[in-house]
Amino acid sequence: MIKVGIVGGTGYTGVELLRLLAQHPEVELAAITSRAEAGSAVAEMFPSLRGRVALKFSDPVSAPLKDCEVVFFATPNGVAMQQARDLLKAGVRVIDLAADFRIKDIALWEKWYGMAHASPELVFEAVYGLPELNRQQIKGARLVANPGCYPTAVQLGFLPLIESGCVSFDHLIADAKSGVSGAGRKAETHILFAEASDNFKAYGVAGHRHLPEIRQGLSFIAGAPVGLTFVPHLTPIIRGIHATLYAQITSEMDFQSLYEKRFADEPFVDILPPKSHPETRSVRASNACRIAVHRPQGENVLVVLSVIDNLVKGAAGQAIQNMNLMFGFDECLGLSQVPVLP
Repeated sequence: MIKVGIVGGTGYTGVELLRLLAQHPEVELAAITSRAEAGSAVAEMFPSLRGRVALKFSDPVSAPLKDCEVVFFATPNGVAMQQARDLLKAGVRVIDLAADFRIKDIALWEKWYGMAHASPELVFEAVYGLPELNRQQIKGARLVANPGCYPTAVQLGFLPLIESGCVSFDHLIADAKSGVSGAGRKAETHILFAEASDNFKAYGVAGHRHLPEIRQGLSFIAGAPVGLTFVPHLTPIIRGIHATLYAQITSEMDFQSLYEKRFADEPFVDILPPKSHPETRSVRASNACRIAVHRPQGENVLVVLSVIDNLVKGAAGQAIQNMNLMFGFDECLGLSQVPVLP
């Protein structure tokens, strides 16, 4: 049994961490912080957790975070980099669900996130928490940078093609759609019900913060720079990411078999039969990623469809998957929920 703390427990990823950790047999929830809600019961804000989480929100200054074995940061960008160093010195392992430690090029991170990095030395220590790629490194990590939601769906979808070198690295395209929960639990006009419902739009076409993260990951896999066009879209659903990926074939092979063999031992990646079309509802509230491979009209462009729940495999679930690896638990512990349908 390990003691777990959460910094920032009032957002969508925070409550998703609570939902999943409350069912984890090896976890004792020790602290959940919120400056605004300090002293109030967690179950008052989130009635779904009544009978599961008895804690009250704590102020971050007085919360017993250093008594925990691991602390999750479910906070806006720029928070974990201010606090992680002290926790690590105290022997606490840290998993950051924001972007503070994902991008190794500090100047590039500062350009995209518009602030000076407070702990650049920790960026080089942090392990990028995509288990399907970095499982062994995650096991020994003190600090894990949990991947973003779009980057998870896109990188898992492209991974076998990049590893095998059977597609052009110069012309990769990721056309991705996300539900409104990906924007966070906040009041902004574009995610109001009357604005987002019955509507569909692209955004961030000139550049999205997840673009350098995806490029970094794919370039690492390829061992060379990759050319990537990434266009995100907002869809009128609450949960889910659907990434449609395009790659130009340079070497012939059995692509279906390539994917099936690459992910055969991955508990959370499901390669669907030929001609399948994965749906976001097929992964809702689960840690699964479902992938289908298509070659339209037998031509030289491969189309890969990748779906995840942005709050689970794209955030909290993957973070717990990383925690399981870090503490030697079964990787699937606490994460075997069947997707919710309808």
